[in-house]
Amino acid sequence: MTSANPAGPDPAARPKRRTFSPEYKLRIVAEYDAAPKNEKGAVLRRERLYHSHVKEWRSARDAGALEKLVDKRTGPARPKKSAAEAENEKLRRQVERLEKELARNKAALEVMGKLPRSWK
Repeated sequence: MTSANPAGPDPAARPKRRTFSPEYKLRIVAEYDAAPKNEKGAVLRRERLYHSHVKEWRSARDAGALEKLVDKRTGPARPKKSAAEAENEKLRRQVERLEKELARNKAALEVMGKLPRSWK
């Protein structure tokens, strides 16, 4: 009796989506446009692209939107923060939260009449 799952790791790992730099996109659009009519398909096959890629990249180029040539689905939404900046941000939020909590506790103690004079 054989099992449905092989004993080892999955031999067919999930493929990664290709990403294209704006420079690459501009180069391919220029090469595609410069190619004679009967050789445009060869450019697409060589680069493993579809005509829709070139069409989309050309319209973005013609609109003057070089930054639109970056695929938003795969590009970073915002620049990555350094580890120190991320830690500082986390600590600022923590300090802000603790200061609010302290103010709330001081107000409660003051209402109860138990707030030491040294805390004021």
